Amino acid sequence: MVRYTQSTPPCPTTETTMTDREARAARNQERSLAAFLAKKAEFDALLVELTQASEDHFGADRETVLWGEAAWLSDAAAKLKDIADQHFRRGEYAC
Repeated sequence: MVRYTQSTPPCPTTETTMTDREARAARNQERSLAAFLAKKAEFDALLVELTQASEDHFGADRETVLWGEAAWLSDAAAKLKDIADQHFRRGEYAC
């Protein structure tokens, strides 16, 4: 038989425990949202920079462009395509 003395703290009620869990979950969600929005702002700034660079043909001179510029742009396009495929679940990321 187990006897509890007065020095044994009472077990927290399920209601209190759930409230604590809900509060932690809410704080976690707020921090997650803040991190997401910060990264989205960074992402959007990069898109603006890339759009501006694209409008300027990435600084390439039409009269002197060589295969190096074409290869760089091909690599950059492949990376962007991979990002788009991940987001839209295409190609190897299809469900």
